[in-house]
Amino acid sequence: MTASCGIRSLPGGASVPGPSFLQGDSSVCQPLPWGSPCSALSHPQPGPRPRGDPFPGLRPSRGAFFRPARPLEAPSLSDLPDAPSLPLTFRTSAASLPRGGTSAAVPPRGGTSASPPRPPPVRVLRLRQQGSASRSGRVRAPAAAAAAAGLWGASSPRWWSSPLVFPSFRPFPLLVSSSSSPAPRVASGKMAAPRPQSARLSGIMVPSPIQDLEALRALTALFKEQRNRETAPRTIFQRVLDILKRSSHAVELACRDPTQVEHLASSLQLITECFRCLRNACIECSVNQNSIRNLDTIGVAVDLILLFRELRVEQDALLTAFRCGLQFLGNIASRNEDSQSIVWVHAFPELFMSCLNHPDKKIVAYCSMILFTSLNRERMKELEENLNIAINVIEAHQKQPESEWPFLIITDHFLKNPELVQAMYAKLSHQERVTLLDLMIAKLVSDEQLTKDEISMFLHHAELIASSFVDQCRSVLKLTSEQHAEDEEVLATIRLLDVLCEMTANTELLGYLQVFPGLLEGVIDLLRVIHVTGNDTSNIFSTSGCVRAEGDVSNMAEGFKSHLIRLIGNLCYKNKENQDKVNELDGIPLILDSCSIDDSNPFLTQWVVYAIRNLTEDNSQNQDLIAKLEDQGLADASLLKKMGFEVEKRGEKLILKSTRDPPPRD
Repeated sequence: MTASCGIRSLPGGASVPGPSFLQGDSSVCQPLPWGSPCSALSHPQPGPRPRGDPFPGLRPSRGAFFRPARPLEAPSLSDLPDAPSLPLTFRTSAASLPRGGTSAAVPPRGGTSASPPRPPPVRVLRLRQQGSASRSGRVRAPAAAAAAAGLWGASSPRWWSSPLVFPSFRPFPLLVSSSSSPAPRVASGKMAAPRPQSARLSGIMVPSPIQDLEALRALTALFKEQRNRETAPRTIFQRVLDILKRSSHAVELACRDPTQVEHLASSLQLITECFRCLRNACIECSVNQNSIRNLDTIGVAVDLILLFRELRVEQDALLTAFRCGLQFLGNIASRNEDSQSIVWVHAFPELFMSCLNHPDKKIVAYCSMILFTSLNRERMKELEENLNIAINVIEAHQKQPESEWPFLIITDHFLKNPELVQAMYAKLSHQERVTLLDLMIAKLVSDEQLTKDEISMFLHHAELIASSFVDQCRSVLKLTSEQHAEDEEVLATIRLLDVLCEMTANTELLGYLQVFPGLLEGVIDLLRVIHVTGNDTSNIFSTSGCVRAEGDVSNMAEGFKSHLIRLIGNLCYKNKENQDKVNELDGIPLILDSCSIDDSNPFLTQWVVYAIRNLTEDNSQNQDLIAKLEDQGLADASLLKKMGFEVEKRGEKLILKSTRDPPPRD
């Protein structure tokens, strides 16, 4: 199964239009046996037709009454060759068809005749070029049109060359022939009388579900083309809805009696094809979206999908119907605000609660698409009262990071609502917090610049992130014990530091964080503790001289020390008050002493240089402090010796030399 999306943009587009689902694998139209309710001419009656007539456009001319002796024989669609020409041709007989199958005499104008009175002309369906299933398995337009006619009725789409007229909607025996019979000969624009039925033909009554299924498949195939969708009459959607309602009774029975689940096969087929037909009809066609919505099809679909969830059985047919139902809801809500409102009324919150945690990945993705399409600022307030749905979206992204719909919901809706994020963050697990913080980082480092509204929202997020880090930063010290090496709370605290580093890299967010109370002091204090702890004992914060392959991560604290120094440098950027505060807290010697080779903290030396540069910019006091530092000799060079190097001091210069023997010369 494939799903093709409509026009949309990726993160950053609040007006991202939803996609359109169009399945082509299982929607291939199959040849319809001739004998569906549309396949025979019946008995048109004079005068007005009763209410509820499925073919209101049919009226006999001049009140005449005509009843053919027997149904006209039609060629079986399974015997028709491929037709390269799509249109259908219709001929009108110039003479009546009396009993016996012979043509009647036509009285001259103004005169009389002993011949029987001439009945009104009857429209007879003829195929210009008989067509059926092609080698590729698809059905040409004549076969698809004839199959769909059982649902179209008298209201026909404009893309056929002449209106289809089917006076009756009654079942008719299926004509099965062992060999294809030639079409009636046509001379002088007249249709020959029908031939008597061959003795080889047998009448077999086709069950109604089979007729409906084949007609629905034909419609699904027709709705893949835009011109067919734009000219579809509203009556067809009412008939599809009727089939959907009838088929849903079996699902209701199975919910009440689990032993009936094994008898759902035919009903699930009809439900699936109804959803596919409606799904395709809604693709980029607001007229069809409105027509289907006004029939209350959305409410029926939502109720049926909720019944699917209650069945709790593993059946491929049930899963397919479940998916197609969600695809239909996604398509009818796409770029249609009225439909989005109706979907939200019926689906919130039960449908989202039941589908976002479904074990099937596609169901979760389709439900996420519906939620993304339906959300707006007003509905976000309702979401704040149902935080479990928001938490389920975070969990869905955590389980399926490759799915873009949960990602878009979080970045384009959740992150634009600081109140929701704050309320949700308190109820998230530590692992779910890490997922949310990772998406914040993705939004901050994306190529698209933050808009003014997004900057305002992230200022609120900055308060949450900074206060959480100040309160939880010392939890990182748990890593000094091996039993807490994979502590999720520590991982969430480390990710808070990563978010702060990215926020301070944005000049519009930097000013707020530079004056945040307790942030700079907490960072310097934490740096001092892990620096002393790493030097005194061997633990996760100790300096590592093991050079690993690029991309390898030894532990969750990797890069933590270098990020602390990076954050200090950012907070002191062109801020004299913070520069002086670092000096008062003896942070400058601490930062300089951290300048060492440490494979667990990539680019540590570079971040130290960057921090010292920001600390001394336009600050003579800090410059004098560094100038007065005395040379006390070389630092511990044991790590360099392990790597095969040694340092030699020559005057004011340091020379790095290799201790390994040079390779012999040839």
